[in-house]
Amino acid sequence: MVVVNEAAGSAILLIGSALFVVELFHPGALLLIPATIMIVGAIMYLLIPSVLLDSIYGPIAILIAAIVATGVTILYYRWIAGTHQPLSTTSGGLVGEEAVVIADVIPNTLRGKVRVRSEVWSAKGAAPIPAGTKVRVVAGEGVSVTVEPIAPKSPS
Repeated sequence: MVVVNEAAGSAILLIGSALFVVELFHPGALLLIPATIMIVGAIMYLLIPSVLLDSIYGPIAILIAAIVATGVTILYYRWIAGTHQPLSTTSGGLVGEEAVVIADVIPNTLRGKVRVRSEVWSAKGAAPIPAGTKVRVVAGEGVSVTVEPIAPKSPS
């Protein structure tokens, strides 16, 4: 005879749900996998205790459920994870890239700032370039880039 401890099953379900909520507020903490396994395991324990506790198939069922829950969770992580190009480590690797001026570029100074992909770089140019202008990186040196405005396309 199977004795189901509903308090234990409910406690596991509650802990798994709490981990799930924490992951929602702090994404990337990797709590979703243990949370999913705990929730699935608790539901199985509460709904089909005889299979889990009185059968030699119980541990196998739990293992299969844990593997499936982990696989689904990993697929979910991949689906929600943003994809972006890797961050640049050298300014020379940015030559040819388009950027947007976020702080006015002033000739012969490094006060100008441009956003290239997701990074902000100090910028210089041969002529003043106001913020909001689209530019192209023509050279990179150290921690700065040299930019020039992109000519607007003429209507054909």
